[in-house]
Amino acid sequence: MTPAPHRSHTDDLLSFIAASPSPYHVVASAAQRLEKAGFRELRGTDDWTGATGGLFVSRAGALIAWYVPEGATAHTPFRIVGTHTDSPNLRIKPAPDKGTSGWRQIGVEIYGGVPLNTWLDRDLGISGRLALRGPDGVPRSRLVQIDEPLLRVPQLAIHLDRSVNEGVALDRQRHIAPIWALGEPREGELLRRVAAAAGEDPADVLGWDLMLHDIQPPGYLGVEREFVVAPRLDNQVSVHAGVTALVDAATGAAQPAFIPVLAAFDHEEVGSGSETGAQSPMLERILSRSVAARGGSDEDWSRALAGAFCVSADMAHAVHPNYSERHDPDHRPLPNGGPTVKVNVNQRYATDSTGIAMFTAAAERAGAPWQPFVSNNAMPCGTSIGPLTAARLGVTTVDVGVPGLSMHSARELCGVRDPGYLAAILTTIMVGD
Repeated sequence: MTPAPHRSHTDDLLSFIAASPSPYHVVASAAQRLEKAGFRELRGTDDWTGATGGLFVSRAGALIAWYVPEGATAHTPFRIVGTHTDSPNLRIKPAPDKGTSGWRQIGVEIYGGVPLNTWLDRDLGISGRLALRGPDGVPRSRLVQIDEPLLRVPQLAIHLDRSVNEGVALDRQRHIAPIWALGEPREGELLRRVAAAAGEDPADVLGWDLMLHDIQPPGYLGVEREFVVAPRLDNQVSVHAGVTALVDAATGAAQPAFIPVLAAFDHEEVGSGSETGAQSPMLERILSRSVAARGGSDEDWSRALAGAFCVSADMAHAVHPNYSERHDPDHRPLPNGGPTVKVNVNQRYATDSTGIAMFTAAAERAGAPWQPFVSNNAMPCGTSIGPLTAARLGVTTVDVGVPGLSMHSARELCGVRDPGYLAAILTTIMVGD
C-alpha cells in the first residue's frame, strides 16, 4: 500500500507539517524550500522591473510565488494553485494570564470551526510570531515555536458529568481555558516564557499572534501504514503539494508553457476577509505587477487572465464509515483513491465542466486517479477560496482536495497516496503541454 514514491512524498509532507505549527511557520517553510530551488524573495518596495525566474512575495501568513520561464511574454497566461495556510485552533488572548481555584490558566479564543472535544486532554505547545521593538523604530517580527507540553485543556471526569457521552455541547466560554501551573495567575508570565523561548527581551515585545498546537508528531496509521495522521492536514497537504509542484515545474527538464503560480492565503477558516486573505487584492496586485515588470500593458494583463486557469486545493471529506448517511449516496470518496473534484451548483465551489475537464485531463497525463465529490442535499456544503478567486480574477477555477476524515480536528487523517497524486497533477497543470 505504500510504494516508495508515495511514501517519499508523505515523509516530506510530515516534516513540513512538524515544522509549521502556525500560518507564519507555513510561509517560512515554503519560502525555505523555494529559496533552495533558486527562487528569490521580492519586497513590495523593490523595483520589480525585468524580474524573471523564480520569485515570491511573503506577507505575514500568506505567500504568493511564481516562475517566469525563458521566453515568456508579458501576456503568457497564468496557471494558479490556490491554497490556505491557516487551520482551526485555539489562539491566545491579548491579556492571557488568568486562573481559578488554585490553578494558573491561559485565556484563549476559538479560531475557526474547532471540534472542541478533539482538543481536550492533549499536550499543547505554543507557536506563532512576536512583534518586537526594532532598532530604527520599525517593528520587527520573530517566529516562535515551543514544542513542549506546556498546556492542557482537561476533560471533566465522567463521574462528574454522566451526560458526557450524550452529545452535550461544551460551554465555549467557560471551560476552554488550558491549565499550565498551580497557584495564582502572574501577570506577564506567559509573555516572559514565550519571549525566552524566542531569545528576546520581554520588554521588546509590542504584540503577538500566538496559538496552541498539539505536540504529538505526525505519523502513519493502519495495518500497512496506508494512512497519514497529523495536525493541520487541512490545509498543509495542499500547500506542500503546491510548493512541490511549483519547484518541480521550475526545475524540470521542460520549461513551463505558462506562468505557474502558488497563492497560499491566510484566514480562509474565518472567511478570508483580511489583507492576506483570498478576498483581498493581494494576488491580483502581485500578478498584475509581475506583468508590468515584464513590460506588459493593461492589454497584456487582460490577455494573461483570459487564458488563466486556477486550481483551488483544499481538503475534502472522505465517506465516514460510521456516518455514511451524512454523505451523498452516489459520491463517496475513499482515501488513496486520488484527489476529489468538488462540485456544488450553488457555487460554494467554483467547479464547472470546463474546470473538471482541465483537471481530469491533467490527472490522466500524470497517471493519477481522481474522485468526484458532492455534498448530501440535506447537509450544508462547505466552501473554499475557489469562488473568491474566480469572482475576483474572472478565471476558470476548479475546486479539488485530498479526501480525509476528522477535518478540523486536532489530528486529522488522509491516505498515504493522495498527497503525492495531488502534487503530480498540479505539476502537470503548471507545466502544461
